[in-house]
Amino acid sequence: MENKIIYYSDELNDEFAGDSIQPRKIDESYDYGNASFGWTMKSFFWYRIVALPLAKLYLSLKWHHKIVNKKVLRPYRKTAYFTFANHTHFIADALVPTLLNFPKKVFVIVHPNNVSMPLLGKITPYLGALPLPDNIPATRNFMDTIKLRVQQKKVIHIYPEAHIWPFYTKIRPFLDMSFRYPVQYKAPTFCYTDTYQKRRFSSTPRLVTYIDGPFFPPEDLSAKEQRKWLRDRCYAAMCERAKNNNVEMIKYIKKENGND
Repeated sequence: MENKIIYYSDELNDEFAGDSIQPRKIDESYDYGNASFGWTMKSFFWYRIVALPLAKLYLSLKWHHKIVNKKVLRPYRKTAYFTFANHTHFIADALVPTLLNFPKKVFVIVHPNNVSMPLLGKITPYLGALPLPDNIPATRNFMDTIKLRVQQKKVIHIYPEAHIWPFYTKIRPFLDMSFRYPVQYKAPTFCYTDTYQKRRFSSTPRLVTYIDGPFFPPEDLSAKEQRKWLRDRCYAAMCERAKNNNVEMIKYIKKENGND
């Protein structure tokens, strides 16, 4: 694993998740979940009874996971907020937000791939997966769901890099579009950065997560300017935290022009 090299050409759009899932179409028929008793009970079972203990077990035993600066979240336990993070692990990225924000429930904006798997895809919505919509009616449902979860004072999590680069130790450039949500709802914004660090007696690195924030954009800026302000603050904080990486399990090399 430590000798693997991946060549890339586009930091914004290259994807290295390694799956071949055919994404389902997220149209107006897709059920994003609601406040009904039945949906809430199913969500409680899969999220609290199944996913939370398994996440804790996997991250502790496999990665000796450590969270740094979690105290910054405590004053916001009774309000909705948004979190942003780097995207470097297919399994851990689905689990870290759950532990990071406990006891608050987290809803994660995801690619439709995450709800398209034959079995797990039927469970991930109860775990908080909110797939991006494919048409205008579905977009209305999606936005209504975001509004509902904010009203319920939940956490909305986003991976602004969008694509998984396994074990990547830097922060890829990302756009500011997804920062429109905290601007729209005037909600606190946090970012966290997963890093891979050496362990004394193991070749498997330790996963250490750093939390930064909250960030509140100046109110005298326009909505577009506030969106960029939040993006820039999160990007700078994540780049600084990424310097704590000291294990490179996969080396990423940018292709030279003209190379395959």
